[in-house]
Amino acid sequence: MIETEMENGIAVIYMNNPPMNVLCTELLKELDKVLIELEKDNELRAVIVTGKGKAFVAGADIKEMKDMSAHEAKSFAELGQGVLNRFESLHVPVIAAVNGFALGGGTEVALACDIRIASETARFGQPEVNLAVIPGFGGTQRLARCIGLGKSKELIYTGDIIGADKAYEIGLVQQLVTGYKLDDKGERVKDENGRPMKDNEPVLNAAEEMADKIASKGPLAIKKAKEAINEGMNKTLHEGLELEAKKFFELFDTKDQKEGMDAFINKREPGFKGE
Repeated sequence: MIETEMENGIAVIYMNNPPMNVLCTELLKELDKVLIELEKDNELRAVIVTGKGKAFVAGADIKEMKDMSAHEAKSFAELGQGVLNRFESLHVPVIAAVNGFALGGGTEVALACDIRIASETARFGQPEVNLAVIPGFGGTQRLARCIGLGKSKELIYTGDIIGADKAYEIGLVQQLVTGYKLDDKGERVKDENGRPMKDNEPVLNAAEEMADKIASKGPLAIKKAKEAINEGMNKTLHEGLELEAKKFFELFDTKDQKEGMDAFINKREPGFKGE
């Protein structure tokens, strides 16, 4: 259900639960184990999460949830929130390469990532109210922090599904790429029925390009920046500035800081080692 690849300090996590990569208990537990191992990896520089096939994550497993008791639903929500908290607190940036449907739990997975890159075929939404429930894996909290209170309430209350272009417009997505196979002229390749052929490669390539760029920077600085941003969200501006100053001056005890500034002054490429 979970497949991983590792190259040059960049891990790619593939959701692979055909046909729509829904979040069931088994998948969440497997994903949790993968993230626990990544937390221990000091050579890790970035993580990309994406879906196999036509969906990123189409939501939580409704068939599994249908007959849950309130107690069982509580445990399921806690499991899902715990796993997504690992994405949010991982010591390196996590990039969501959203290649198709990202509904309900899929939007929540994307929200737990640091950066979201979407194929133009991607679809987002929190349609849980159509099932007489609400988002349970962090949607009511992270969506508002991402796009603002009013728009998040609109999406959650209506259950509307939006396209990638709208998601980009409201700030849910940071980058859009094509989601179709293109010929040498840049035109969409069509199948035997005349329909454009979808392609997951462009969004994954864009995520890998961004991950490579991040991996080239000072790894301890990236770690401290993520900590400062995430921890500062729950503080006053004054407290956040104190936190930032602390993270800033702590980096001056690292070899990477000396290397980075010396490389700049001497107009050469730095060789960061995470020390």
